[in-house]
Amino acid sequence: MKSRPSKEINGIFTVPNLLSLLRIALIPLILWVYLKKQNALLTALLLLLSGATDIADGIIARKCNMTSDLGKALDPIADKLTQAFVLFCLINRYPLMLLPFILLFLKEMVVGLSSLEVIRRTGKVYGAVWHGKATTVFLYGVMLVHLFWQRVPVSVSRWLILLCAGMMLLSCALYLIRNHSLIRKADQAKNNDPA
Repeated sequence: MKSRPSKEINGIFTVPNLLSLLRIALIPLILWVYLKKQNALLTALLLLLSGATDIADGIIARKCNMTSDLGKALDPIADKLTQAFVLFCLINRYPLMLLPFILLFLKEMVVGLSSLEVIRRTGKVYGAVWHGKATTVFLYGVMLVHLFWQRVPVSVSRWLILLCAGMMLLSCALYLIRNHSLIRKADQAKNNDPA
């Protein structure tokens, strides 16, 4: 008689989680291609592949009912690590990229801490929402423009980077508002609990 795999193992070794791990594994290759081989075009193609796996893991998770708390945590980690390292690569050629690079770390630290408090108070892991996804898409777009278009005019580069920074700040504020609301509701529910 065959034993069925445990729910916990199924929740770990899912296609979406493996795709997130693939994105993390692509990071050293992206760094090597850009910094060592100095091939911006191949770097851009690898970044597109990484983005495609991000889209695929979200679709598969929803359509095949493979969402998990691990996936909700692993997916943004893969995204943010990829974004941080690609931004780091671009800073030397485009110094203003330092702004979204710093904002990425500040945003993730502040929102991450408030999200941990939400998990502590509610026992639930909440996934990304529309503004976070829109910011991610725009950030990938800005990085790809700078990889594909090596001679992008300074004014175009500056405006794209500043718009991206503005979206990151807006998304950070909206996440903090959401998390504060979730914490407040959890506290109200606890105070109204007769037990």
